Amino acid sequence: MSAIIEASQERARALNASASIPQIKLMQPQDAARWDEFVLRCPQASFFHRAGWQRVIEQAFGHKTYFYYAEVDGRIEGVLPLAEIKSRLFGHSLGSLPFCVYGGPAASSEAAADALDRQAQQLAATLKVGHLEYHNVSPRHADWHAKDLYVTFRKEMDPDPEKNMNAIPRKQRAMVRKGIKANLQSEIDPDVERFFTAYSTSVHRLGTPVFSKKYFRLLKETFGDDCELMTITRDGQLISSVMSFYFRDEVLPYYGGGMPEARECAGNDFMYWELMRRTCTRGCRIFDFGRSKKGTGSHDFKKNWGFEPTQLHYEYKLVASTEVPDTNPLNPKYQLMIRTWQKMPLALANMIGPHIVKNLG
Repeated sequence: MSAIIEASQERARALNASASIPQIKLMQPQDAARWDEFVLRCPQASFFHRAGWQRVIEQAFGHKTYFYYAEVDGRIEGVLPLAEIKSRLFGHSLGSLPFCVYGGPAASSEAAADALDRQAQQLAATLKVGHLEYHNVSPRHADWHAKDLYVTFRKEMDPDPEKNMNAIPRKQRAMVRKGIKANLQSEIDPDVERFFTAYSTSVHRLGTPVFSKKYFRLLKETFGDDCELMTITRDGQLISSVMSFYFRDEVLPYYGGGMPEARECAGNDFMYWELMRRTCTRGCRIFDFGRSKKGTGSHDFKKNWGFEPTQLHYEYKLVASTEVPDTNPLNPKYQLMIRTWQKMPLALANMIGPHIVKNLG
C-alpha cells in the first residue's frame, strides 16, 4: 500500500512541476485583452509592450511579428513582442521592438523571462537573422554585444504646475516664458493632419527620412485616448505639434516637430512645458522625455530642462552577422545622404522617406 501511495505522490509532484513550467505561446486576437492586463500590472513592462503594436508594425510597415507570452496555470507571467525586418540595405534582424524605445522580456518571474528569452533566440536561429536585438532598460546579457549610445530622460513631476516651472533651470525657464509671452496656444487635435505637417517639416530639416502618415494614423486609431496629439498655434498659425503616449501614471512625448517659425517664438520649448503643465494636473506623475543619442542636440536640450540621463542597455546577439549594425545617423558614411535629403523637396521626401525608414527600426 505504501508503495502505491509513494508512486501516487511522485506522479502528483511531477504533475505540479510540469504545471509550473512556463508554456510559450503566440498571442492570438482573443489574447490581446489579457496580454494588456498583464502589461499594465507588470513593473518591467512599458507602453511599448502593449498588444496594439502588433497591428501597428504589421500594417504600417509590413513586417512579420511574433508576440510571445509565457503562461503558467492559465495565467500570463511574461510577454516578449518581436518583429522581423528583412532589408537589402540594412540587413535581416529580429528585435524587441523596432521603432520603440523600450522592449525585451517583461515578466513577473525569472522562469518566464528565461523561457521567453530562449524562445526568441531559437526563433532568431530558425529565421537565420543577422542579429537579435533587445531594447532593455536594465542589462540582461553580459555576454551579448551592446551599444553605449542611447540614454533616456525621466523625471517625477509635482502635481503643482508652478513647482514644476520653478524646477526648470533658469535659462530654459526663460525660453518657456518667452513662448508664453508670445501668446502661444495649445489645442488637442482629433487627427494627425497638423501634427504630420509640423513633424515632417522638422525631420526634413534634420535630413532624416519621415515616417508615413499612415503610421501615425494607426497609432492614434490603435491606442485611442492613450495616444494624444497636442498642437501649438499663434494667431491660428501652426507652430509645433507633439504626439504623446500615456501609460499608467506616465506621459511620453514621443514624436514631435516644429515649423520654421517655432524658433523665433520658442514654440518647442512652450510645447513641452504646456504638455507638462496639462498632464501633471490630470494626475500624471512621470514625464518621460524619451530616448536620445549621446552627443546630440536632442540630448543637450533635455538636459537643459534639468533631466538627468539614464543609460539604456541595447543588447545584440549575433546570429548570422559578424558585427553589430551601425545604422545611426551619426555614422560618417550617412552624412552625404543627410545633406542630400535636406535639399530634396519636402513633398518628394515625404513620398520616399517611408520606404526607407520602415527598414531602420
